[in-house]
Amino acid sequence: MIFSNGSDFSNETTLTFLKPGTCFTGFSAINNTLPFIKTLYICSMIFNNESAKKVAQSLLQIKAIKLQPNQPFSWASGWNSPIYCDNRKILSYPKIRTFIRHQFVLAIEEFFPKAEVIAGVATGGIAIGALVAEEMGLPFIYVRASAKGHGLQNMIEGEIPTDKNVVIIEDLISTGGSSLTALTALRDAKCNVLGMVAIFTYGFETAEQNFKENNCKLITLSDYDTLITTAEADNYIAESDIKSLAEWRKNPSEWKK
Repeated sequence: MIFSNGSDFSNETTLTFLKPGTCFTGFSAINNTLPFIKTLYICSMIFNNESAKKVAQSLLQIKAIKLQPNQPFSWASGWNSPIYCDNRKILSYPKIRTFIRHQFVLAIEEFFPKAEVIAGVATGGIAIGALVAEEMGLPFIYVRASAKGHGLQNMIEGEIPTDKNVVIIEDLISTGGSSLTALTALRDAKCNVLGMVAIFTYGFETAEQNFKENNCKLITLSDYDTLITTAEADNYIAESDIKSLAEWRKNPSEWKK
């Protein structure tokens, strides 16, 4: 099992899986005794290690993800960033689009087998979410960033599935803010949200904490650590770039300020 926060666990570490929609609690047991050595709250994980590499390779191949540690991008937040991610490019590449869609389906079937409705987060999660819902034969809805200022002033579009089991689809997790706004909207509408599946996460500690505090299980198809390992192996970046890329992930707000 690969954890998106990059934590290194010994073979003695055990995980207790709670009901869908809650976080995981991990503990270490020595000689089969129960005293807790450490408690770890794991709210997110990669679906599959091998497919995570393939997803990373696909995103790099179509330039949905660009890595420029020496020529940083500027984010709207004001952060300097060595990475830019636009997963909407996936929609323009049928083979990759089909592969990503199928990985979503496999992840949902494994971690959220009782899913009854798929909800996409606007805007990146709408198209891929609709494709996933189509393959699974499930209803689809989507959640706006905020309620419309006219008409019915909806924040959730589609037939709102009261008391139904919902899985949220996202394209990208950064701090988790917009994703968890959608989660709150669905819960307020009396939907039973089982969790969220996303294409990619930067693995920020802030996001981990936000998902834990909101009691939301997150599964991602790939993550930053897998991406960097894959990018180096496939010569998208040089070995000398690794340190800078790692420093950004640890402290993105201060990187190259």
